[in-house]
Amino acid sequence: MINHDRFKTVETKITQVKKILIAFLFLLVLPCTFAFKQDFSQPVQLDWETHFKGKPDMRSPFFALTAMTWKYSYESTVYRNRVAIKLQNDVSIDKNRSWVKWDKIKDPEIRASLLHHEQGHANIQYVLLLEAERVLKNRNYSVNNYKAQISELANQISNYFDTMQRNYDEETEHGSNHKMQARWDEIIQNKIEESRTAMAELQK
Repeated sequence: MINHDRFKTVETKITQVKKILIAFLFLLVLPCTFAFKQDFSQPVQLDWETHFKGKPDMRSPFFALTAMTWKYSYESTVYRNRVAIKLQNDVSIDKNRSWVKWDKIKDPEIRASLLHHEQGHANIQYVLLLEAERVLKNRNYSVNNYKAQISELANQISNYFDTMQRNYDEETEHGSNHKMQARWDEIIQNKIEESRTAMAELQK
């Protein structure tokens, strides 16, 4: 199930909150601006005890659900017909909305396999973080239309990674297809390396 909630903002600073629930509930919200701590060194490393504090949805066919948040905001400066933005960009795990059905993962092998699959979702979200940082900060924006342009770019990034998350679940059959899981592990790792390399090139 996919659900998009959108709210418009006329603030100079714009924040996008992206919640990705692995059971295919995606919420896109544009409220007020926050301050975020940025960490681009590595993906969040999931842990059952730390990151899955929510109450399980017993109606759900899934054994676990990981809720992740992407947030960005920016401050803009216009000088000599050029727009410069100071970007804040962050992804995190929503621990209180992430849950696991402990009775379904008593077997250590099942527990490890499922956590590995969920980690893949977090790794994809990390690629989103890197790409948002690279793309949003390194475009030439129109002085008259930069707010709309930034919003459109953010939506494009959001939609791309929505699709990637869905494809990951569908093709791996939520981690039960081990051959495809291994293939996706490789795909995701390659994406991480490509994004890191692209960011490093821009910083030279």
